[in-house]
Amino acid sequence: MKYRNLTNAEIEQLKQQMCSSENWDNIFVCNDFKPENIINTHFAGEVKIGSLNSKIELFGGIKRHSGIYNSTLHNCTVGKDCYINYVKNYISNYNIGDNVIINNVQLIATENENTFGNAEKIAVLDESGGREIMMYDHLSAQLAYIMTLYRYRPVLINKLESMIYEYSLQKKSKRGYIGKHCKIINVGEIKNCYIGEYVLIEGTRLIANGSIISNKHAPVEIGNDVIMKKFIIQSGSSINEGVIIDKCYVGQGCELGKNYSAENSVFFSNCQGFHGEACSIFAGPYTVTHHKSTLLIAGMYSFLNAGSGSNQSNHMYKLGPIHQGIVERGSKTTSDSYLLWPAKIGPFTLIMGRHYKNSDTSDMPFSYLIENKDKSWLVPGINLKSVGTIRDAMKWPKRDKRTDPDLLDSINYNLLSPYTIQKMLNALEVLENLRKVSGESSNEYVYNNTSISSSALRTGIDLYNTGIDKFLGNSVITRLNDYDLNSPDDLIKALKTDCETGTGTWVDIAGLICPKSELDKILDEVEDGRITDLQTIENRFKQLHASYYDIEWNWSAQLLEKRLNKSLNNITPDDIIALVKRWKESVIGLDDMLYNDAKKEFRLSAMTGFGADGDDKTRQEDFEMVRGSFETNSFVQEINTHIKRKSNLGDRVIKQIEKCMKK
Repeated sequence: MKYRNLTNAEIEQLKQQMCSSENWDNIFVCNDFKPENIINTHFAGEVKIGSLNSKIELFGGIKRHSGIYNSTLHNCTVGKDCYINYVKNYISNYNIGDNVIINNVQLIATENENTFGNAEKIAVLDESGGREIMMYDHLSAQLAYIMTLYRYRPVLINKLESMIYEYSLQKKSKRGYIGKHCKIINVGEIKNCYIGEYVLIEGTRLIANGSIISNKHAPVEIGNDVIMKKFIIQSGSSINEGVIIDKCYVGQGCELGKNYSAENSVFFSNCQGFHGEACSIFAGPYTVTHHKSTLLIAGMYSFLNAGSGSNQSNHMYKLGPIHQGIVERGSKTTSDSYLLWPAKIGPFTLIMGRHYKNSDTSDMPFSYLIENKDKSWLVPGINLKSVGTIRDAMKWPKRDKRTDPDLLDSINYNLLSPYTIQKMLNALEVLENLRKVSGESSNEYVYNNTSISSSALRTGIDLYNTGIDKFLGNSVITRLNDYDLNSPDDLIKALKTDCETGTGTWVDIAGLICPKSELDKILDEVEDGRITDLQTIENRFKQLHASYYDIEWNWSAQLLEKRLNKSLNNITPDDIIALVKRWKESVIGLDDMLYNDAKKEFRLSAMTGFGADGDDKTRQEDFEMVRGSFETNSFVQEINTHIKRKSNLGDRVIKQIEKCMKK
């Protein structure tokens, strides 16, 4: 925009409208400037003002003409068609975009050079330090995970922190920024902040030293009585209702509200925090806590549902709060559950009761961890037959609130993957060894500070085998669907792999499920200087995520050889037919378990409290009016449809293989 000095006539008119300036020569305006829309305003330093020719609409349909009223501006650039009114102190050192509304604000100012939260360190997991994440305004869950847990690679960490520091220098400025179409209404103080486009800040008490990354596709909302210090808020998130955060990173599509408080914590895509408290946590995607009495402290989580009163301890009053815990993806804590750190809990575990020993159940996925008489009892694999587990897996993709075209976090929603199946394989080995060492007649088996009953051990072995068969059958059928099978040789060709990528250990990097070898390649390239910028690292994570299904088969083929005890070259059509039949049995068997688990929600005992002042018939009628019937329940219908669909798919694949055998 081209600017000019004020004319003498414009200066005189402004003076008549109770405006003043320390030096009118430092006030610059656009060519079509009209002075009548600046009233009772004081200017200091250099101020540039865009055209003020339109009307704006406030909440409730009230319309006001764009302009500057009852305010003080110091060293500011104001875009076109802004409305600035009742700034009680001043706006200092800010560039303000077009169509911005600032109404009834105490103070907006930037002092000295500022990086607006970039390169700020957050002490996650260990409150005393040592696992700090250096944040920046495009940080992904994956890069944060590496900075947190890969401290045993100091060259890597130094390189990453150097990159982030260099990036922060590009963001450093003596001027704050308010992007176009922002609304800042009834706000206390804004200090040293970068505020992106389309942000609504209303009723907020204080925001200081941070960045809000927002755009038209995914606007950010900051609400009543919020206090934020040293922060970065990503697109599509909302922070409302008395939230207090200090040294925090909030990722895309997150919601914090209802007096939630957090310090030295990171929250990635689609996290929700209400009522409770967080201290030094790494909240991976879909970490959810909704209750007043819930404390998450010094832990790493993802896809977590934290129950009321969930709590953890991170120090033993010896060397301070130095202990940490990891609760792997998909786990739940029940009301009043407690975990003593250090501990590591396996994926998709239900945690009940209070656990005072340092347990490691990371190789026992889909389990219950239950307290009974101060002992921690592990029920391996039982969550595979829980309707709640499947429902969670189905709802996560539907609850993705990210609308930004640029998605920062890579999220794999698969319940069964090489990551969880390799844990099932480890679990089978452990359970078989426990049975072998302790004997078939033992009533209790001890594993990593937990106890396993004999019946739970036997059931766990059966469930893990069922889960493995289901995954392997899914992989084989998906693979065969991409090929025309006209002969047994075609079957062998279809099963063969193109490369060895992904044949080793797989890891879950805060939502990204990938081979560790491929992750290490990226990290090695950072260490040896082949990758020198943050965007390349983030792009490589995204590429690895996008290639999941291309490389999953390489791991599955290796598992197929192990389960059949044959090389791919020696596998016969009969072997695959037998596998598909086992797959059908596992799918239908698990679905039957889910069906029966869901049916518990519709028993008469579950209808307690329904049908007030009536008999059992009234109770059932009232229940069905509110909850629906078992047969019409959408999840139950999905189970029945799934059984039919998978049965037909299995039959079709078997017929296809039998047909190719005859040629």
